[in-house]
Amino acid sequence: MRLRHIEVFNAIMLTGSVSAAARLINVTQPAVSRVLAHAELQLGFPLFQRTKGRLTPTNEAQTLYPHIERLFAQLDDVQRLANSLKQGHQDGELHILTVLALSYEVLPRALKLFRQQHPNVVVTMDALHSPQIISSLVLQEADVGFVFSAIAHPSLEQRHLADGRMVCVAPKGVLSAKQVKQGVVNLADLAQTPVVNIDVRDPVGSTLSHACREAGVGLSSAITVQTYHAALALAHHGLAVALVDSCTALSADTSKVDVLVLEPQIVVPIKALRAVNRPGSLLASAMTQCVQQVVEAALQPT
Repeated sequence: MRLRHIEVFNAIMLTGSVSAAARLINVTQPAVSRVLAHAELQLGFPLFQRTKGRLTPTNEAQTLYPHIERLFAQLDDVQRLANSLKQGHQDGELHILTVLALSYEVLPRALKLFRQQHPNVVVTMDALHSPQIISSLVLQEADVGFVFSAIAHPSLEQRHLADGRMVCVAPKGVLSAKQVKQGVVNLADLAQTPVVNIDVRDPVGSTLSHACREAGVGLSSAITVQTYHAALALAHHGLAVALVDSCTALSADTSKVDVLVLEPQIVVPIKALRAVNRPGSLLASAMTQCVQQVVEAALQPT
């Protein structure tokens, strides 16, 4: 199929008729009919059954369509990348991407340091999930991204900033006075305690799930969340224990919860990501240095 065939096929699948497809892609109705007929001739099978002025996709068309959708998503990515290259990098502007967990305490503290050095820089910060950060950086839509866990992608370079760790945030009174005084709780000690479950599709959630399997511990989880701060909020309201990264725990209200070291240790690496082919940015480097300074200070044992 040629690109024009694919465009017409996609438009008909979206709209259900030749006339609507013609309006969608801004061409005449006869032009759509001709392209569709040519596509079916080349393929050797019909794509649609004609019934009372509407087109019903054949089984072959239904099989092709998921692949066509992926192709159009890739074409959208190409357009976004072209727009990014056209706009270029503007001096005095910095676009930061970060996982949500770092956006509450770490990034604000780092931005405070950064603005002392660069008070006139216009900063945009987006809090996204890790896959979105990777996609946006590959398309050169941002200058730097901050994530948890190592990322393997040929278009991205990563810099290790620090190692956080998983901690236990427990509502007051849930853990024993002895455990709270020691400041340490073992994963096995939480087997009979309600624990907020982190979605296993999240890198840290996956690491926690693996650690539980390694320790032979089955946690009691009636609630699953996608973000660490959602887990922290549930602990603040006394609903369950939250196992979160140490950066998220910086936001813990210690009048409502106890924060304890979790054993065995579960490391949460903090990484800065940059696009390999994007021109080097002194501002991105300066921001990365500020984030590293903040996380190193914040994660120092007290």
